[in-house]
Amino acid sequence: MAIVKSKLLKQLSKSYPNFLKKDLEKFINIILEEIKKTLKRNERVELRGFGVFYTNVQKARISRNPKTGEKVNTPKKNTIHFKMAKDLFKKINNEKE
Repeated sequence: MAIVKSKLLKQLSKSYPNFLKKDLEKFINIILEEIKKTLKRNERVELRGFGVFYTNVQKARISRNPKTGEKVNTPKKNTIHFKMAKDLFKKINNEKE
């Protein structure tokens, strides 16, 4: 099950009932927007205890259309990668620290 922004907002509003929902939504939007801007500048985003987001450049190449077998030019593009923190890995796998 994936978590969407609306579910995250609901959980935050339950955990912090003294904050207004619109303020929590602004907070979430600011954080996500800053992550996007940082990745767009090809910089790393490190969230301690959670993980690191970073970009890689995928070189331009000639690929093949699987349906027709026709050669297709694929342009250079940036891809986003995520590496989880050791703490998160241990928590997910129920390992003791």
